[in-house]
Amino acid sequence: MDIRQLQYLVEVARLHSFTKAAEALFITQPTISKTIRMMEEELGIVLFARQGRSIELTDAGRIIVDRAQEILNSFQNLSGELDDLRNLKRGHIRIGLPPMVGSSFFPKVMGQFHERYPEITIRLFEDGAKKVEIDVQEGSLDLGVVVLPTVSEDIFEIFPFVEEKLNLIVPPLHRLAESGEVGLQELQDEFFIIFREDFALHDRIIKACQGAGFQPKIIYESSQWDLISEMVAAGLGIALLPETICREMDPERVVIVPLVDPIIPWKLGIIWKKDRYMSFAAREWIRLARRGLQQEKGDSSM
Repeated sequence: MDIRQLQYLVEVARLHSFTKAAEALFITQPTISKTIRMMEEELGIVLFARQGRSIELTDAGRIIVDRAQEILNSFQNLSGELDDLRNLKRGHIRIGLPPMVGSSFFPKVMGQFHERYPEITIRLFEDGAKKVEIDVQEGSLDLGVVVLPTVSEDIFEIFPFVEEKLNLIVPPLHRLAESGEVGLQELQDEFFIIFREDFALHDRIIKACQGAGFQPKIIYESSQWDLISEMVAAGLGIALLPETICREMDPERVVIVPLVDPIIPWKLGIIWKKDRYMSFAAREWIRLARRGLQQEKGDSSM
C-alpha cells in the first residue's frame, strides 16, 4: 500500500460513497473502485459492506481506516514541515468565517498580513460557526472563527476575542419599538427571522426561547444578517442579532431594543486543532490576528 491508496480509502470512508470520493479527489470512479478492490485482495479482507448504493465500513475496514488516518496525518505533518523549510514565508491558509463576522473584525488583519506576506494566499470559506468547527476538526480548514463555547473544546486551541450579547431588532412601528428593554418571554407571539441551522445562533436562540417557556415561531431562515435586517424592516418578523451587527444597521429602518431576562451572550473565538501541524503562514496569521484584535478591544474600551 502507498499514500495514494490510503488517501482513496479514507476519502471513501469519510463520504460513504465511491462517486463522491472520486469527485473530491478529481479522479474517475473506476479508478477508486479498482484501488479499493486491490487493497482488499492484498489484505485478504473486505473493507466495505456494499448494500445497493450504500456502503459502510466493516469492522476490519474501520481498523484499517483509523490506522490509515494516523499515517496520513503524520505524512501531512512531515510535508508541512518540509514546505516551511523550503519556502519559509510562502504558503496558503484556509480560514473559516461565519458571514456576519468577516467584515466586522478582520479586514484590517487581512490587509496587514497581505502587506507583510504578499506571497501567502488566504482562502476564506464562509459558513456557519457549527460547520466551521467541524471543518477545523476534520482538517479541511487550518483555523476558523466560531461562537463559543465549542462542542469539543478539549481538542482545540482557542483565542477568544469578543464578548457581546444579542439585541432585539424590530421595525419602527412595532409595538416594542419604544421599549427601553424587553424580556424574551414577551416575544412568544412574534414571528422570528433567524440564521440557518448550521449557525450556532440558530440553536442558541431556540434553546433560550424554550428556556423562557415557549417554542419560537420561525418564519424565515437566512445565512445573511443584512437580509435578516431587511426582512425585519419590511415587517415580516423580529430578529435577535449581536451588538456588533446591530451597529451596522440603518436606525431609520429598524429599531434596536436591549434584550434582558435572559441576556443571550455572543462570544467569538479563533480555533485551531491542538494535535495538528500548523504552517508558518497559519501561525503568523494567528499572531497578527491576536495582536490586532487585542488592540481594537483596548481602543474600544477607552
